[in-house]
Amino acid sequence: MATAANEQVTVTLNPVPGFCVKSRATNDTVVHAASIADGADIFVNIAWDSNVPPPPQGSEEAVQRAMRGLHIDESNPNGWFVPLVVSDARRDSDKAGKPAVVFDAVFSLSIKSRTLKDADLKFFIIELAFQRIEAQTSIILSRQIGTPNIAFKGKLQARQVMVPASLYPPSHPNHSVPAKLIQEIPSHPTADSTPETGSKKHLPSTRATPKIPSWSWCQENSRLRIEINVPALTHAAIPLSTLDVEPRRVLLSVPSLYHLDIDLNALDADLTATFAKTDSSMQALTLKRKRDLDVDNAKAEWRVADKTIVLHA
Repeated sequence: MATAANEQVTVTLNPVPGFCVKSRATNDTVVHAASIADGADIFVNIAWDSNVPPPPQGSEEAVQRAMRGLHIDESNPNGWFVPLVVSDARRDSDKAGKPAVVFDAVFSLSIKSRTLKDADLKFFIIELAFQRIEAQTSIILSRQIGTPNIAFKGKLQARQVMVPASLYPPSHPNHSVPAKLIQEIPSHPTADSTPETGSKKHLPSTRATPKIPSWSWCQENSRLRIEINVPALTHAAIPLSTLDVEPRRVLLSVPSLYHLDIDLNALDADLTATFAKTDSSMQALTLKRKRDLDVDNAKAEWRVADKTIVLHA
């Protein structure tokens, strides 16, 4: 599973405007307790910042494979991928004054020049931004897009984000080689289980709406134990999955399958609304009243047989 590093660095982003694309929601949904109607305008600001890690060094063949959507193994030194930071949704309005939603997708300044010259790369990073937004929210975005004659929608704001130090190149002062946060605990082979090979891996459709998984917590000695139910998680989905642990937040993202955001700084009413359908509201309210999570010593296991991710923090 692509893991969040134990060691993350806090960086300040001051995004430079790039270009704006306009899409629309193709479903009725709720994001951060706010309703978004089917057909609502969604603006995505593509922006640049030198503090977003650049893509790893890769051959032109690896770059072309990534843009063609072929399987990418991020543990492969010849693989190529593009890091990005996507903001939370914020409210705005279109030219007619109708409600709209805006996201910022911030990429490394190092790819700006090629993006402006290479139409294939431009469409590739737009698709990456759309996929990340869909993974972080329950919005399904239309791929019929417009290009408003503006560099950005609304106002690009400075923000602090936590970035895995391992994404920076070795020459960068923020670089380090982290230990894995998640360790896989495999199940015993059965007659029904067969290993998945690279040629037979099929990622779930990126258009599927990720679900909020059910979860629970308990105290184990001095540690807090959070158990997340992920029955649909497979090896094929692992390379694009992340688990991030902050002192007052846990974020699990498995594109097209699961999106879990346990924000312990949220209002009680928001936590109740977020987890009502999974019967985890009381879990969130009681965990909120516990101490901060121990980020430095956090460890997680994907327990294949139990179909759970268990986090100790």
